Amino acid sequence: QVQLVESGEGLVQAGGSLRLSCTASGRTVSGYFSGYIMGWFRQAPGKEREFVAAINWSGGSTRYADSVKGRFTIARDNAKSTVNLQMNSLKPDDTAVYYCAAARRFSLTISGDEYDYWGQGTHVTVSS
Repeated sequence: QVQLVESGEGLVQAGGSLRLSCTASGRTVSGYFSGYIMGWFRQAPGKEREFVAAINWSGGSTRYADSVKGRFTIARDNAKSTVNLQMNSLKPDDTAVYYCAAARRFSLTISGDEYDYWGQGTHVTVSS
């Protein structure tokens, strides 16, 4: 079992930056955490959950939603069992609850259905 806890929620003006963090616990001896694909998803009010970014076990491969490409960066630290999402040039459309997720698999996936564990979510509000 893996528990994921997000942090870094906040209110920021358009054009600003915010950094979200996700810390994994449970079966997360550093070598074991590296066995998980890590992803970030978000859900805006009245909308379905959508993929934001994902990173492979080593951090050497990443994928981003087109809407955030060039503005967001995902990174992981396997020794600390953490994954971060640096969000720059934020827009009001980025307002959502952001979720960290872990998938026990080797290849990257953007499908939420293929992730095994989820955090409770953290709120990001971008004002215009």
